[in-house]
Amino acid sequence: MAQRVHKKESPLHFIYRLVFITIGAALAAISIELFLIPNNIIDGGIIGVSLILDYLVSDKIPLLNFSTLLVLMNLPFLYSGYKQIGKTFVVSSLFAVLALAVIEGFLHHFEPFVEEEILATVFGGLTLGTGVGLVIRHGGSLDGTEILGILLTKKLPFSVGEFVMFINIFIFGWAAFVFGIEEAMYSVMTYYIAFKTIDTVIQGMDETKAVIIVSDEYAEVSDAILKRLGRGTTMLKGRGGYTDHDKEVIYVVVTRLEVTKLKSVVTDIDPNAFITIMSTQETKGARFKSAIH
Repeated sequence: MAQRVHKKESPLHFIYRLVFITIGAALAAISIELFLIPNNIIDGGIIGVSLILDYLVSDKIPLLNFSTLLVLMNLPFLYSGYKQIGKTFVVSSLFAVLALAVIEGFLHHFEPFVEEEILATVFGGLTLGTGVGLVIRHGGSLDGTEILGILLTKKLPFSVGEFVMFINIFIFGWAAFVFGIEEAMYSVMTYYIAFKTIDTVIQGMDETKAVIIVSDEYAEVSDAILKRLGRGTTMLKGRGGYTDHDKEVIYVVVTRLEVTKLKSVVTDIDPNAFITIMSTQETKGARFKSAIH
């Protein structure tokens, strides 16, 4: 069998990615400089550590400001991840970190948008999450913590998520000693809001559901889904664990707004149909964008 040759990224697509990575870095910089720093609120990961160190040492050593610390602290993780994760990801991440550092420095002398902590928490988290999400969606990262997690969890009995959570518990605990308990609590809220916003940006606003339907009227159900929802179906072969009889299983992906209509279509034909609905991380493919009838 001939080995498949992987296509190189086109210059136009590369520029497209860099534009959105820059936009993401700019949004993150706006959040950090104009929402979070003026209110002593931090994020998790290396961004959070850089913000704490900036607060502690920048007056004594002006060169060690947030921008410098962010770059210096990310470099070892990006270097370590070069072989394990890939050149494209590391280059994109380095560009994102440098863009964040430069833009944040440019915004340093601007007046903060808000000085009310709850507003800074909510809108700072939303802006930061949108920025970080755009960077991740277009192949980069602003934080080396997850890179470190990927590398270490190959040797340690922890998942990447567990490792990142442990690191962030330490960071927010440190923030409580430096800034105070209330600021640390606001920081946790900011992190949570940013985390949820990142998921939304990465997955997109069009949340989809994967649906599995087991019905004796599978042919009629499948035809009705196609005609009434405009969604193609896939027929899977199954076998009943109790009856040991062969079963036709219908698999279909719909948007969350179509779930109610789908259930109505199926139960109109077969009230005894077994329906399982699952959230999906991402749905790709031109055929999914079919029109709703």
